[in-house]
Amino acid sequence: MKSQIGFAALLALSNQALAQQTAYGQCGGNGWTGLTTCVSGYYCNAYHEWYSQCIPGQAPPGTTTTAPAPPGTTTSTRPATTSTTSRPATTSAGTTSAVTTRVSTTTSSAPPPATTTSAGSCSSAFTSISAADYVDAISLGWNLGNTLDAIPNEGSWNNPPVDDGTFDHIVDAGFKSVRIPVTYTAHLTSGAPNWTVDPVWLQRVSDVIDQALARNLYVITNVHHGTGDLAVIQQRFRAVWVQIAKKLACKSSRVSFESINEPPADNAVDGANVNKFNELFVSAVNEAGGHNAKRVLQLAGGVSDPIKTTHPLNTEPAARWKWTDHLARIATDLGVALIIWDNGLDHLDRNTGVWRDPVSIALIEAAVAGERSSLPDSTEDAGASTQSSSAYLWNKVGNAVADQVLPWLFNGNTLTGITTQTGHALSAGSDYTVSSNAITFKAGFLSDYLGPNVTPGSKANLTLTFSAGAHSNIEVVQWDTPVLVTEPDATPGQDLQIPIQWKGVPVLAAATDGTILFDDWTQWLGPLQRGRLTFNSHYFWEGSNVILRTSAIAAVLELNKAVKFTFEFYPRVAGNSVTYTLDPTDEC
Repeated sequence: MKSQIGFAALLALSNQALAQQTAYGQCGGNGWTGLTTCVSGYYCNAYHEWYSQCIPGQAPPGTTTTAPAPPGTTTSTRPATTSTTSRPATTSAGTTSAVTTRVSTTTSSAPPPATTTSAGSCSSAFTSISAADYVDAISLGWNLGNTLDAIPNEGSWNNPPVDDGTFDHIVDAGFKSVRIPVTYTAHLTSGAPNWTVDPVWLQRVSDVIDQALARNLYVITNVHHGTGDLAVIQQRFRAVWVQIAKKLACKSSRVSFESINEPPADNAVDGANVNKFNELFVSAVNEAGGHNAKRVLQLAGGVSDPIKTTHPLNTEPAARWKWTDHLARIATDLGVALIIWDNGLDHLDRNTGVWRDPVSIALIEAAVAGERSSLPDSTEDAGASTQSSSAYLWNKVGNAVADQVLPWLFNGNTLTGITTQTGHALSAGSDYTVSSNAITFKAGFLSDYLGPNVTPGSKANLTLTFSAGAHSNIEVVQWDTPVLVTEPDATPGQDLQIPIQWKGVPVLAAATDGTILFDDWTQWLGPLQRGRLTFNSHYFWEGSNVILRTSAIAAVLELNKAVKFTFEFYPRVAGNSVTYTLDPTDEC
């Protein structure tokens, strides 16, 4: 397909004026060369000198909407990339599993400062626990993201206020702990020098923690978000932590405090600043009295900022499961507690209690329990021209059904059974056979779902169980190449939504162009990685549309020649793609 970019005044405008960052996209930070203005209804909020983000609303008086914050910020939010961001996300079960490790712990045994005050004695008992035992006890944990840390209020982002049912889902899934990130800067009733936190908000935080404790969960809570001059933010940071620690002073030893969220540190000066905040944190907690002198504290380090802990990849299931299994096993072997980062759109659907990728959760649980899981195999060769995945059974429209062999990594286990989503058990021998490294599905069984004239779409979901470890899934799909329905023209400053008719699994694998608009270094990579655009920054997909972001359109304008975009789909085989051409040289 071909479309002109039809706007007469186009070249009279600057690329910066044309291109605006999408909702919750990055818009600033040290070294940032991308878009610095936000789409209508959003403003560029500087969380710290390394990261600014487009969030809903208007910029508060006296703040900037494009520049990064002054040096000295201590907290950050995850960048708009994958399954692991501290903002309303646009991820799905197709994103990389977000697994966060938390191990830097201590007990607040430092001598209290001379100005120590007491929150009063606690009537409740406190069973002391060492930092090492605490780490052992909290794995596996879950992160209550985009909730109490939302700005300006709980419920302002993609989740409703948390209720008891959320923690019931966590307990039912076998989790032992919950991390509760909290933003306090949006709930201050006074500025310097007291930095008073709204007591209603402190009570809300306390109530949510009690909901988790009532279910015997361990709880980690922290201070999220905040920017400003270094001296000012340190003063505010300590004052806020004194108030938090006083409010929570009599909570049980299951409650641990985490100093700050994802502090960036790339040199000795940054590291010293992080250490200073940790010192202020320990001092504040001790000053608050109660049980806090015996409480386990978690001190943030400089290797936990988003640049070092996230990656903007949208992976297919088999690759995701292999990576999740690997990470979980290595972390468990090293004695690292695993906390699954979730924001309400990644893993748990809080409205239904359904896990969007139950295999990933099962893999992590198995690793924590010391069990080895069996895994579907997938392409790992960076030079491959096609991509295979044993998480799917495919048949293209027009093709006769045949036996299909799926390579499998059994890892010492045996296959004990396969069932369909209706509970029907497949028969070994007639429906499938097993070798030492593969599972073969018979044409007779597959013909119940697939065939040359079958309408495209997902036809069945199989659950595989093994002698040990996690279960796994295989999706049975009839597919054909999708079709772009119309040829819309691009509009300045807007994403280009291109209606599409899906014919199989509605997942876009990648988008590319023949001229390598971005990241020309990818010319040295394999054919499935060369010249690819970046998901969300340059292209996107949702519902019945594939989308070219404003950044991609602006790059075409700057090039000032026709660019053919190729949208690739699963299965990633030759011919399963469509093209769309944008030509700024066409006249209206």
